[in-house]
Amino acid sequence: MNVIEVLGQLLNITLVFSTALIFTALGGLFSERSGVVNIGLEGLMVSGAFAAAVVTDYAIQAGLEESAPWIGLAAAAIYGVLFSLLHAVATITFRSDQTVVGVVINILALGLAIYLTRSLYNDSGQTTMLDFVFEKWAIPGLSSIPIIGNGLFNSYPTTYIALILAGISYFVLFRTPFGLRLRAVGEHPSSADTVGISVTKYRYIGVMLSGALAGLGGATITLTTTSSFAHNTISGQGFIALAALIFGKWNPLGVVGAAMFFGFAQALRNFAQLFEFSKQIPAEFFYMLPYVLTLIVLAGGIGRSNAPAALGEPYDPARR
Repeated sequence: MNVIEVLGQLLNITLVFSTALIFTALGGLFSERSGVVNIGLEGLMVSGAFAAAVVTDYAIQAGLEESAPWIGLAAAAIYGVLFSLLHAVATITFRSDQTVVGVVINILALGLAIYLTRSLYNDSGQTTMLDFVFEKWAIPGLSSIPIIGNGLFNSYPTTYIALILAGISYFVLFRTPFGLRLRAVGEHPSSADTVGISVTKYRYIGVMLSGALAGLGGATITLTTTSSFAHNTISGQGFIALAALIFGKWNPLGVVGAAMFFGFAQALRNFAQLFEFSKQIPAEFFYMLPYVLTLIVLAGGIGRSNAPAALGEPYDPARR
């Protein structure tokens, strides 16, 4: 391979690994912009990955091969919303500690997914391999551009959807009345309540959007790279997405950049192992690279990030 081909493939793989992070980090963005900490992104991704695998499998068995991945994608979003309601009810209605509830969501989602997988697939710890998943779409004309053509315009449909959603999220948050109210609820909930904005309503919407988008993030992994669900399908991607959210300073465009950074670390892990020099380096080093970078970024950047002022603070309308 020449240099242009290497760069094009590296960019393409980076986008593939970044897609799930973009979806999930955008989900966390809506939740945390409304003032609700969402440590449970990992669990919501697990739920989405599980739902996508199972529903896609059943859709294939029902003879809906061509549309099966899309049905699985929709199911992941719906299941993510339903699961996020547990987080919303506990933290918004009952004003429980948001961090603790998020940890519980992570444990519950993984345990439930493993239990249901074993129940549905004859005590197997993994769903069956899916014969019909998303394939890459090459955009005519644009995909032939050197380097960026193969990198940007020859990817999975979920990648295009994630990038489009990032732009839509930016517009919604900073250019619409809904976005202004959502941000107001996350910054000054008592002031927002005073002018007639329902803090409870907007926080519920933020958390439910996080469930839908994180579910899509988990489904992306199942329907593009693994073609099945197992206990290790997500493997910490939700926590990396949370780091991308913080590193991106709770801004949709910053989130995309941060997700691309972490996606590049994962792509480098896979891509470097194709070359001869990598045989001299322990494989464990490449697998720990994304997580080491996550720790470095959080340690160096978290103090410089300005979180929403009311993030993590329960709101009691009776005390306003």
